[in-house]
Amino acid sequence: MKSNQQSAVTQAIMRPEPNLTGTEKRQNEVEFEQVLKAIRRVIRATDLHSRQVTRMSGLTSSQLILLKVVRDNKLSTISELANNISLSQATLTSILDRLEKSGLVKRERSELDKRKVSVRLTDEGVSVLEMAPEPLQDTFVRQFAALKDWERSMILASLQRVAEMMDAGDIDASPLLDVGSLDRSSPAL
Repeated sequence: MKSNQQSAVTQAIMRPEPNLTGTEKRQNEVEFEQVLKAIRRVIRATDLHSRQVTRMSGLTSSQLILLKVVRDNKLSTISELANNISLSQATLTSILDRLEKSGLVKRERSELDKRKVSVRLTDEGVSVLEMAPEPLQDTFVRQFAALKDWERSMILASLQRVAEMMDAGDIDASPLLDVGSLDRSSPAL
């Protein structure tokens, strides 16, 4: 947080309310509770789904998503994969290290350009991916895409505003629905 400045959330909490009636104050309290519960449900759904993915596949959600991207983009380079899922090459390399150690992916150096390293799924990686549940973000993206343009715009604007209100507007985040560090190991790996 910047020095001598209160966070937007603190300012909002400390801001004196206008002269509201008892009914209006209660309505505000109900709305605050509903918003906080909705945020908590999103966080909880992400956490529960991540745990389910790990239980069913032995993978973290990030590892599962990376396996899907590798499958869908045959012989992608590490930089192409990193750009595709909006992760740094360092984070992606850490995830790949765990997947390769488990025998799910294989890195191969290009014969034409030794600087380029491509990633492919192994047979075991294909098998694990076939048995794994669908990532939560795939379900979300499919449902989000089915919304009308105005609904998508409202959701985007609202979530961006919520992120700002929670002092998270400047936090760098990849578009992966997962909790915790993205390059963490899963219990099975």
